[in-house]
Amino acid sequence: MELKFKQFKFKTFTNTGVALTPVELKDFIDFEVKRIYYVTDFTVPTGEHCHYKEVEFFICQRGAMTAIIDQGNGKEEIPMVAGDAMYVGDHVWHGFKDASADGVLLALSSTNYSADRSDYLTDYEEYIKILGAK
Repeated sequence: MELKFKQFKFKTFTNTGVALTPVELKDFIDFEVKRIYYVTDFTVPTGEHCHYKEVEFFICQRGAMTAIIDQGNGKEEIPMVAGDAMYVGDHVWHGFKDASADGVLLALSSTNYSADRSDYLTDYEEYIKILGAK
């Protein structure tokens, strides 16, 4: 299993009186976007987890936050500010914490929402076992 995780920094143009950040999705993701969601008003960290199939592309649109990522080498804390993005493939443990009051996180997903959460793994010890078996 190849774990996929990449970080990006978008360029923002401000010479027109507005802040414009163009994102050509074809340059960053290799999946069809089936769902978009965003997280605001972080009063607690998001739940840490990984997906068996789903891949996601996260964009910090405003403010700052810390991503928690495990690509199979232990958890890392990665600071994100507006304009930062990351591609999180399947079987990559992830979550977000310490968001600023104005933090906005946009997510593009390869799957439609499933209320049964059968694609989620939320037990970190089980995640470590699965990675060790691969």
